[in-house]
Amino acid sequence: MRQILVYSSFSWLALAGGLHFAIDVVAQFARGARAPGPETTLYYGLHSAYALGLVLFGGFGLLVARQAPALLSQWPALALTVFAAAAWLVLAFVFIEYRPPRILISVFAVLALSMVATR
Repeated sequence: MRQILVYSSFSWLALAGGLHFAIDVVAQFARGARAPGPETTLYYGLHSAYALGLVLFGGFGLLVARQAPALLSQWPALALTVFAAAAWLVLAFVFIEYRPPRILISVFAVLALSMVATR
């Protein structure tokens, strides 16, 4: 059960990051939804960095889960995962003004907490 939670949480995080980048950066750029300017640059930069962080952390989590599953049973790795989930939640609620990214990272936070609970 725990291994399923580990794989599902990190897979969800990588998928959420890819979807966030595709929807909030690529689709809006392709449609020309935002007028050029400093706000647009900050918007694309924030969302690109946010999505890249999600994809990289999810990918590294999957790599660790596959290569060294015992490492994800130790407190430093679990604490880092919960801290990352909390940091992304704060970023989503403070800087992102719409709900889907908040929901995506909230699902990861619940999965990460359940991963800690099944340790």
